[in-house]
Amino acid sequence: MSEGTVATQHTYVPLWRVRLNLFLRSLRTNWALFAENPIGLIGLGIIIFFGLFALAHPILMNTVWPSKIYDPVSGYDMEVAFHPAPPSPRHLLGTDPLGRDVLSQLMYSTRYEFALGILSAVVTVVIATTIGAVSAYYGGIIDTLFMRLADLVIMVPFLPILIVLSALTEVGMIELALVIGILSGFGGTTIVIKSQALAIKVKPFIEAARVSGGGDFHIIFRHLIPNLLPISLLYMMFVVTGAIFSEAVLSFFGLTTIQMSWGIMINTTQLFGYLLRFDTWWLLIPASLAITTLCAAFYLVGRALDEVVNPRLRRR
Repeated sequence: MSEGTVATQHTYVPLWRVRLNLFLRSLRTNWALFAENPIGLIGLGIIIFFGLFALAHPILMNTVWPSKIYDPVSGYDMEVAFHPAPPSPRHLLGTDPLGRDVLSQLMYSTRYEFALGILSAVVTVVIATTIGAVSAYYGGIIDTLFMRLADLVIMVPFLPILIVLSALTEVGMIELALVIGILSGFGGTTIVIKSQALAIKVKPFIEAARVSGGGDFHIIFRHLIPNLLPISLLYMMFVVTGAIFSEAVLSFFGLTTIQMSWGIMINTTQLFGYLLRFDTWWLLIPASLAITTLCAAFYLVGRALDEVVNPRLRRR
């Protein structure tokens, strides 16, 4: 019998197929647990809605909306006498003080909010999971150095760092995502994942891998980190929420080079003096509601995943 196969009643099943079946079985079980929580389904539904909302924008721009009118950055409707214009059949959410369609801006910005949040979350999870696993496995001076670094990052105020950094250099979407991901990855997320890694480190299969001759690299990246991925996925949801909120704050103060985002929309409203005027509600409410709703959706999904990852929270 060659390596990578499993014997089952005189037949040989490829090892990858066995692993795939185990993964699919685990996925079905976890989905059943997740689906029992209505807040998770609500959050997932909102995220899917925003995803379709973002995908619809380029389709509309290429088929229905003329670019010179509905471009979210440079569009201008010359047929409307005064801007900002209230909602109408031509502009369902009205126009901003610069004559740009608010709905087009809202849809266009959604894709960048998703990209920012997901990129930040991936960077955070890669750093935090790797450092947490290495710290838990080796302990000693390595663990002390990483944990003291995490304590230092936690003590430093997160948002003021971003504001100072944005004031010193140009910060675009990618740069902002990397900074948020790095700060989050070296901060509190590392401590949580490391505590979970300590519990996994003493499991029998880790000792069996060590006795069978597995090296440190093999044990960490083939046994320890894969078992940390569920809790890492959980914290991805919370990092996305923090990244979207941070971008909105920085864009509101005009500290990013992002061309269009929900924060930029609110910044434009404030810049032209329409922030606290109820007669121009369409300039503030759509972007503010989008920020709040999408952040809440990822938070709700995170809370539902918490019950899947943490057996003590599961309802019997």
